[in-house]
Amino acid sequence: MAADREIVVYGRGLAQIGIAQSGSQGVVGYEDFADKPLSRVGELVENVPGVIATQHSGTGKANQYFLRGFNLDHGTDFAGFVDGVPINMRTHGHGQGYLDLNFLIPELVERIDYRKGPYFADVGDFSAAGTVQFRTVDSLSRPLMEATAGSYGYYRALAAGSVKAMGGDLLMAVDGTHSNGPWDLDEDLKKVNGLLKYTQGTQKHGWSIGFTGYRATWNATDQVPRRAIDEGLIDRWGNIDAALGGRTTRLGLFGNAALGNTEISAYATYYRFLLTSNFTYFLNDPVNGDEFQQRDRRGVFGGSVRHRIESQFAGLPVTFTLGGDGRWDHIGKIGLYSSVAGVTRAAIREDKVDEYSGGAYGEAAAALSGRLRLTLGLRGDVYGYDVNALTMAANSGKGSGAMLSPKAALAWRATDRLEFYANYGESFHSNDVRGAAIRNDPVTGEAVDRVPVLVKARGEELGVRLELPRFTASLVAFHLSLGSELVFVGDGGSTEPNDATHRRGVEATLFWRPVDWLALDAAGALTHARFRGVDAGEDRIPNAVSEVLSAGAAVELGHGFSGALRLRHFGAAPLIEDNSVRSHPTSLVNLGAYYTHGAVKIGLDVLNLFDARDADISYYYASRLAGEPAEGVEDRHIHPVEPRQVRLSLRYRL
Repeated sequence: MAADREIVVYGRGLAQIGIAQSGSQGVVGYEDFADKPLSRVGELVENVPGVIATQHSGTGKANQYFLRGFNLDHGTDFAGFVDGVPINMRTHGHGQGYLDLNFLIPELVERIDYRKGPYFADVGDFSAAGTVQFRTVDSLSRPLMEATAGSYGYYRALAAGSVKAMGGDLLMAVDGTHSNGPWDLDEDLKKVNGLLKYTQGTQKHGWSIGFTGYRATWNATDQVPRRAIDEGLIDRWGNIDAALGGRTTRLGLFGNAALGNTEISAYATYYRFLLTSNFTYFLNDPVNGDEFQQRDRRGVFGGSVRHRIESQFAGLPVTFTLGGDGRWDHIGKIGLYSSVAGVTRAAIREDKVDEYSGGAYGEAAAALSGRLRLTLGLRGDVYGYDVNALTMAANSGKGSGAMLSPKAALAWRATDRLEFYANYGESFHSNDVRGAAIRNDPVTGEAVDRVPVLVKARGEELGVRLELPRFTASLVAFHLSLGSELVFVGDGGSTEPNDATHRRGVEATLFWRPVDWLALDAAGALTHARFRGVDAGEDRIPNAVSEVLSAGAAVELGHGFSGALRLRHFGAAPLIEDNSVRSHPTSLVNLGAYYTHGAVKIGLDVLNLFDARDADISYYYASRLAGEPAEGVEDRHIHPVEPRQVRLSLRYRL
């Protein structure tokens, strides 16, 4: 899966004791995921212990993420960055915090830095559950070409290389994928990614500029009602509405510079999105059906700066970090439309939006002794918006929101191999600002409540980390609470109040290399998630997964042979608040086998090795098929995991 280049010791080879602020942060490097079988690009986030990435629609759509008892939808409360560029979309046409990582080229990801919880001052919006930062390579030691073919019409081609130019490195890559999937309706995914990056200097004294391009179109088989399968109306791979799918375009410019203790980044992104969906079929409109479209066209502009100062305070060595960031989303069109057979019929809501924010933070890290470190931080964020509602002028409006977020971390290095952590922090996620400006439901015209622009999160965590030459492990216990989770519902064009929540749980990770040719790793999490302040028996959070487990083995057999075996499991979850309906657990095993000889590498990935027939995602709600009662039928709606499939790849290094 990953490109051949000069190896930098990242990931599990990079010690965290003496550096980390918490027991749940870490680095995943090139060697850690080089030969890990992937079904979809978004599964790169599963390198973060405890994170699950599923899909309930077409491959071109952002994944659905789960972490620490959160159903993060497509990214709310999970902040993602690539080369310093924030990827989550505010006030998005489909879902707040939409985190689409499909533009990544996995072979060019050098490292993944992850941090869980709201304990870090340099990140604000969407960071309550966690933050993941991808960094791409600056250069490749040798150009490469790779072709992959697999089951269900899967084809992928990649070409990448770098050259010396004007005293720096110019990296170029293009990646194309076509896939039909196992669905009765061919997915007909057509995806093209490109990366152009120029780098000069070193990490501490250097700069880079880059361009990313991404375009995808696809047909979608969304979740379907269980009864339709059981009654033989469709098979497991069938659909109710054959006109679903989408297309998306993302073009981005970015730049990063390091000037000793100062780091600067800037970015500009053009983004376009169209998605056609139908979740309830004929429940709301028995004549034309409930199919709808969501559109989004915007430019995103922003940047950040941070500066470190080494100093002394009260005789103690202290590192002060000062920083700030700004962002402007200029949304030329965002809308919700009714449609029939994929053709727009009428606008339900259409808006132009400008949303802007500025954040500033300060952090002080003091060495209280040779083994005790204290970090204190404070972040302040201010948001503003201007909503121009084109279909209902009453829903136009301007406004703002602000929030202060204190942080504190204590780390005690008990021995050179053992460290303990205690953390407290506050953070937030922003709501869709259309919900902050709204006055009337765009469908019924009835008065509705507005939502706050920012929603606070508070977290506490205790952790311990052990690092031995061939064995590392961590264990953390966490608690996280969110204020009233009032959100704008893009699927309905209105606001929906959710109650305050709290989550507590434990997470554990380990990595063990018992012998040179074998590496074992595992991560598990147990979470107790509940609504607060609700009636007894109505406190379960739908889709809040209580248990997650991942494990794997990587072997180097010599003579060019290597392999990997991966297990990914997530447990049952309530589908409604009274816990009377629950999803079923899902377990998948993937296998990879590889042979390298000189400049040639052959790979064989077997996805869903045991052909599990579990669900990738489950929901419970009312829908109506043709001929059913007008009130519809409450039912499970599932999107099955894809069946066993094989992918064969051939790589050649020039």
